[in-house]
Amino acid sequence: MTIRDNCSLADRNTFGMDIRADSLIDWATTDELKNALQGIKKPVLMIGGGSNLLFMGDFRGTVLHSTISTIEIIGSTDDRVHVKVGAGVVWDDFVAWCTVNGFWGVENLSAIPGEVGASAVQNIGAYGAEAKDVIDTVQTICLADGSERDFSNAECRYAYRQSIFKNELKGQYAVAYVIYSLSKVPQPKLGYGALEQEVERLGGPTLANIRQAVIAIRDSKLPDPKVLGNAGSFFMNPVISEAEFDAVKNSYPDVPSYPAPGGIKVPAGWLIEKTGWKGCSLGPAAVYEKQALVLVNKGGATGADIKRLADTVIADVKEKFGITLSTEVNYI
Repeated sequence: MTIRDNCSLADRNTFGMDIRADSLIDWATTDELKNALQGIKKPVLMIGGGSNLLFMGDFRGTVLHSTISTIEIIGSTDDRVHVKVGAGVVWDDFVAWCTVNGFWGVENLSAIPGEVGASAVQNIGAYGAEAKDVIDTVQTICLADGSERDFSNAECRYAYRQSIFKNELKGQYAVAYVIYSLSKVPQPKLGYGALEQEVERLGGPTLANIRQAVIAIRDSKLPDPKVLGNAGSFFMNPVISEAEFDAVKNSYPDVPSYPAPGGIKVPAGWLIEKTGWKGCSLGPAAVYEKQALVLVNKGGATGADIKRLADTVIADVKEKFGITLSTEVNYI
């Protein structure tokens, strides 16, 4: 365990905000975390790779970060395998491990930044797949008393980019391990046209080809946070009613859409692009020129600068389409 006081978090958030925390604790075991919780300065914030956070200023409390980096097969049948993964494992390293070992279920989530613990909190997703599809159990530590608690998939109350850890139990539990249930039998998900085309170009739906295709598509659209500060997709794709969708389609017959629980999902990036914001700036913050879902720090932007741009984009989409966008990124 390492403890740093008055610590810069510039390298702990992908927007590259040069802010500080009163204390930063990297813990490598559950016992270390339990010991650290005694007399800890509050408030407490759990972070992973910092890829889904927007700091609005210095954090006057304690930041906790897991460095548990183990990957262990804990059960196996003819067609499935259960894998217990430490919260501090880099998410894409886990996806690469699954690809090498022939385990299906997370290949569509290749190249998503962040760590394994955050996958269970955010219910990360891409190209028709979500973390909830393969999460079996989330093993946690209660920050109030250090007790251990396992959450089943059902208890996590997963929805689109949502979980109990983002809502009812926000800030109350630290993820220590996530147990995934993966398939040994090929189960390719190629419902997105661009992905299917790229996979076919590479030679067909193998794990390696799907992973390579996803990485190529993401690299073509998303900026490297080491070069241009960003948090990936800043907005969630809205799910609207059929009546709302028909109203949009009457004016924009080419509007893309996908079926979703509770209605019809419309790409937020398309809505933002139609407002004219793609590639445009508001001070040192900008909407990325290749993907309107992404807001970027052009250099020197504060959390307030990014939020001001986000609020303006949300207002313009609301005015043009009557649809209110929600942010995927968490404001701290």
